[in-house]
Amino acid sequence: APLGEWILRQACADAVSWPAHVKLAINISAIQFKKDNLFEIILATLVETGFAPGRLELEITETSLLENQEAHLTTIRQLKNLGISMALDDFGTGYSSVNYLANFPFDKIKIDKSFTQGVLNRRDCKAVVASTLALAQGLGTVTTAEGVETEEQLEYMRAAGVDLVQGYLFGRPVPISQLDLHATLSPREMVA
Repeated sequence: APLGEWILRQACADAVSWPAHVKLAINISAIQFKKDNLFEIILATLVETGFAPGRLELEITETSLLENQEAHLTTIRQLKNLGISMALDDFGTGYSSVNYLANFPFDKIKIDKSFTQGVLNRRDCKAVVASTLALAQGLGTVTTAEGVETEEQLEYMRAAGVDLVQGYLFGRPVPISQLDLHATLSPREMVA
């Protein structure tokens, strides 16, 4: 939990000077999410750093929601009321996925990279991607395909109707000093 708090604080402090159109996505661990004071920690971090809540996206996995769902739903609603986006990360790899989509107000569903990377040659991966896209469209939720590494995967996801993509095809992790924020593609450029 202390490491997660430090990451949140440092990332917001670093990103506050980035161009206004660039959002910051931060993974929140199950341990952080189970703490009763996650909302207060995030709010204090935003106030301390001056980072705009509308530029922050928090990614949580389904396993984070296994226990104490009512309290988690309250926390998510509080965060969304601040303007923070919520993404369900690694969709399809956890428990009761459809239940979480129906009960929690997620802005985005992130299709796990195992399905993205298998979609070109595995029928089951194609079915999961198609089903996820149908669910997301029905719920009015944005989709992101994780782990796109080839032009063929990108073309498949584009044709399937995925909203956003991420992966090594677009860039690898780099130190902040090497990050070229002006070269960042807009979501439309990535998928259009």
